[in-house]
Amino acid sequence: MSTKVQALFDLTGQVALVTGGSRGLGLQIAEALGEAGAKIMLTSRKAADLEEATAHLQARGIDARWIAADAAKPEEAHRVVAETMERLGQIDILVNNAGATWGAPAEDHPLEAWDKVMDLNIRSLFVFAQAVAKASMIPRKSGRIINVASIAGLSGNLGAMKTIAYNTSKGAAVNFTRALAGEWGQHGITVNALAPGFFPSKMTKGLLAAVGEEKMAAHAPLNRIGDDDDLKGAALLFASRAGKHITGQILAVDGGVSAVHGG
Repeated sequence: MSTKVQALFDLTGQVALVTGGSRGLGLQIAEALGEAGAKIMLTSRKAADLEEATAHLQARGIDARWIAADAAKPEEAHRVVAETMERLGQIDILVNNAGATWGAPAEDHPLEAWDKVMDLNIRSLFVFAQAVAKASMIPRKSGRIINVASIAGLSGNLGAMKTIAYNTSKGAAVNFTRALAGEWGQHGITVNALAPGFFPSKMTKGLLAAVGEEKMAAHAPLNRIGDDDDLKGAALLFASRAGKHITGQILAVDGGVSAVHGG
């Protein structure tokens, strides 16, 4: 007997942990999962940002709370997972969204900046996934992991974008997603990645100011950049029963940029 389609997207009774969830794409995804019924645990470095984000979600009727931590530090990631388990009892959905970038020509890119980007953008994905899987998903034979990659991980850059570490880390996130999906399917865990194109955020603010929204939008067949709703449907698909037979996939949400510019 098939399930009604609305029920396939219902997350009532589930718990979602969202890293980098206090603003931007992480908060957008948290909204989507919370509105579908999930309890939300947000984590990022700054308590003030988390308080504001949690109040925003709660005003929308979402059961949300927060833990301040630096996702780049393994001991902090483990603390977040342990505290989430203690407070909410389980973790059904992990959204690995925390990330950073650094702009510099490859020949002058500082090694310490390379390490900073790699530690947050790829090592933290592994640390959080491993901790959540061992604490909740593998014992319960069920789980959804959503990694936030980028179309920057699907190809190189031209012109103004000089972000060698960021591109490399996001390329790693793409194959990390595929490799983990292959290994953890036996535990009932799906692992997928969203690959956003250009969205307004704190990370892209400088480039948007320098280049202009119109010029950035012109790279996309849809002639627009991403907005506050554009990741919600894809995230909910990967998080819900509607996506139970989808794993190891990378979904570009980019207005068609990767379709016409490679990737």
